[in-house]
Amino acid sequence: MKKLILFSVAILALGFASCKKSNNSNTTSVSVRLTDGPGPYDAVILSIKQVVVITDGGEQTLAVNGGPIDILHFRLGKDTLLAAADIPAGQLKEVRLVLNTTGNRVIVNGVSYDLTTPSGQTSGVKLKVMDNLTAGIAYTLLLDFDAGQSIVTTGNGKYILKPVIRAISQAVSGAITGMVNPIAAYPKVYAISGTDTVGTIADATGKFYFPGLPAATYSINFIPVSPYAVKTVSNVVVVNGGVKDMGTVTFP
Repeated sequence: MKKLILFSVAILALGFASCKKSNNSNTTSVSVRLTDGPGPYDAVILSIKQVVVITDGGEQTLAVNGGPIDILHFRLGKDTLLAAADIPAGQLKEVRLVLNTTGNRVIVNGVSYDLTTPSGQTSGVKLKVMDNLTAGIAYTLLLDFDAGQSIVTTGNGKYILKPVIRAISQAVSGAITGMVNPIAAYPKVYAISGTDTVGTIADATGKFYFPGLPAATYSINFIPVSPYAVKTVSNVVVVNGGVKDMGTVTFP
C-alpha cells in the first residue's frame, strides 16, 4: 500500500511539472491523418515517405511510421494516422505529402500495376492550407485523397499517380488560462469535467494555463497555500480552437 501511495504521488507531481512547463510553450500538437474518396479499384497502395508542414516560422518534416497503406481501407468517414508532432504555433501555410518513388501500386480486377509518379512531384504534393495554429491547442490535418481523380490510365495500359488531395485543418481541443492574485497564494489549480481532472499550478507571475482540453464545461478548483481559502469557479466553457481567459481570480 505504501508503494502504491508513493507511486500515485510521483505521477501527480509529474503531471503538475508537465502542465507548468506548458505555460511557456509556444507549440501546438498537430496530427496528420489520411482519408479517401471512392475509386473503381480493388486497392490503391501508397508508399508515403514523409509529411512536411510549413508555417510562417519555418518548415518541419514529420516522419511517417509504418509501411505502405491501402487507402481504400479508409473511406466513408474512416481515416488513419500518418504522423504527429509538436510544431511552432503560427500561420499554417502549406503541407507537402512526399511519396516514395517506388512501392505505389493499384490493383484492378485482381492484377497489380505500378503507379508511376511524375518526376516533378519528388518534392512532394503541395497543399495550400491557410490557417492559424494556436499554442496549446491540438489540431488535426485531414488529407482527403480522391482516388477516382488521382489515378490516370495511359494509352499503353499503364497507370500514373497524379494525387488530387484536399487538406482540411481542424482544431480538436481548447485551452483555459488566467491569473491569480495575490501571487503569494500559489494555488494548485484543477480543471474538472465529469470524472476527468487535469491539474497545474500558477507560475511565478501568477499565470495558470491548461492546454489541449477537450471541448466541455469545467469547474476550476483553486487550492492555495495557507492562509488563503479554497475557491471554485463553475461553468467554464471550453470550445475547440478557443482559449478561455478567466481573467484574474482573487483570493481574499
